[in-house]
Amino acid sequence: MKFASEKNLRMAIDKFPRIKLAYLPTPLEEAKALSEKLGGPRIFIKRDDQTGLAFGGNKGRKLEFIMADVMKKKADLVITWAGIQSNWCRSVAAAVRKLGMKSILILSKRPGLPADYDGNLLLDYIFDADIRIVEGEGGKAPKEEDIMGTVNKIVEEERRKGHNPYIVSVGGSSVGWSMTEPLGAISYTDAFLEILKQAKEQKIKVDAVVHASGSGSTQAGLAVGAKALGGITEVTGISVSGKKDAMVNEVYEIAKETIKALRLNMPIAPEDIIVLDDYVGEGYGMLNKETTEAIRITAETEGILLDPVYTAKAMAGLMDLIKLGHFKKGQTIVFLHTGGTPALFPYREKLLELIKESKKQ
Repeated sequence: MKFASEKNLRMAIDKFPRIKLAYLPTPLEEAKALSEKLGGPRIFIKRDDQTGLAFGGNKGRKLEFIMADVMKKKADLVITWAGIQSNWCRSVAAAVRKLGMKSILILSKRPGLPADYDGNLLLDYIFDADIRIVEGEGGKAPKEEDIMGTVNKIVEEERRKGHNPYIVSVGGSSVGWSMTEPLGAISYTDAFLEILKQAKEQKIKVDAVVHASGSGSTQAGLAVGAKALGGITEVTGISVSGKKDAMVNEVYEIAKETIKALRLNMPIAPEDIIVLDDYVGEGYGMLNKETTEAIRITAETEGILLDPVYTAKAMAGLMDLIKLGHFKKGQTIVFLHTGGTPALFPYREKLLELIKESKKQ
């Protein structure tokens, strides 16, 4: 059942201001060699790693809408937070520089994850972001209340200095603070329309979109687009950290906000949200054999690089779903490449070790 036409959905999205920061549309490339290697469905890769802003990635789309809101609210500073190798924070640091502002990044340091000035953290430094690192006690990950306590303190300090900060949560995903509408998710409802347009041009029918699911807005936007236009395309999120139930609830809440913001007259339920947590492994950002194999095979077949934290985990999930027969020959799957390439470099030692091991087998 359709709840909106493509034209009406486009009109609803276009009511939101945006600033051009990304190279769009990104390519939709057929991965013939990878499809043949896996012996399953026909695979296309949506190259959102090529959005352009600071090594690309899905955050470029989100920031077109979010930074327009920053300008509308006459902010002179953006404050956000995430992990120490955050793609989101790197993209924010670049976007604010492009628009003549500065950013304050509150980065949480977790044990077992790379924390040197490499990858995204190096880029944050090059963009001259104001970097504040939060560490947990006794070598543990910082608690949520410690991170939010730091955020609140910094916001108060900057306001006392006379700044008008725009405060936005990790990934530009959850409504709250300065962002009063789900702008990150709306950008991916827009992306769903872009995928459909390209699919028509290439005369293909997309049976499913598979992607890495983290802070939830990419999946929420895609899920809203898919359901609004008839629900014939399955949207499958491969969790990179969270448990299935928690992730479904997070995506569901953002999807509800997106439906409201776009003024769509349609229902959505947790059952409409597909998140798989079978591929999280030992946790967020922890490299394992399956993730490494996904990086190696995609590079060797298509010359496309995945990152160890997000996209390789999602590709490992797609490969296993094909092996299990969930996706079959005759189907067409779009793998959404959400970027994150700079994260390859901080993981180089472990990555080399696991690739060498896999070649021996």
